[in-house]
Amino acid sequence: MIALFARDMVLAMRAGGGFGLGLAFFLIVTVLVPFGVGPESGVLSVIAPGILWVGALLSCLLSLDRIFALDFEDGSLDLLATAPIPLEGVVAMKAAAHWVTTGLPLVLAAPVLGLLLNLQGAGYGWLVLSLALGTPALSVIGSFGAALTVGLKRGGLLLSLLVLPLYVPTLIFGAETVKRGAAGLAAGTPALMLAGITLASVALLPFAAAAAIRVNLR
Repeated sequence: MIALFARDMVLAMRAGGGFGLGLAFFLIVTVLVPFGVGPESGVLSVIAPGILWVGALLSCLLSLDRIFALDFEDGSLDLLATAPIPLEGVVAMKAAAHWVTTGLPLVLAAPVLGLLLNLQGAGYGWLVLSLALGTPALSVIGSFGAALTVGLKRGGLLLSLLVLPLYVPTLIFGAETVKRGAAGLAAGTPALMLAGITLASVALLPFAAAAAIRVNLR
């Protein structure tokens, strides 16, 4: 399992789906928003939680189609499906590698990008916490969507259409956590809901993704 995790991280970097692509897109979104809505600090501070979370969500979405596509193309996915290790574990390791190469850099870079949107000081800790709690769910849900579309030609658009509705609860509770934290209000409830979504996704979706891969490989 550890060897598979390390292999997927190396493949993600070599295929151009590593942290550089996600961070670059996250930076572009953050920089362009002030040009679109104006430089007023009051407006930017109000919309900052939502914009930061939307940027992180779309950045995670960029590399989802590569989770299983490379293994499917070279036949490695067939070997993994028939290997003695559980296919559910394979899915979990691939989702973990995607989070480390995409989600974790976004968590670390978010406070710096929050400065560009004039995020209020009290919101930075909640921003990091919410992204740390929510981005693993984005990777696991994305791996489920990638499993559903593996082997399909031009499946990237279909993957986006399948995954984006499933991302909505994570987006809502993540942005609400930052919004309440920045305003000095109690943000524990949306943060707990966000953690619950992540735990439920980690517990259930690897089994669903493994079942979808088995169906697609028949």
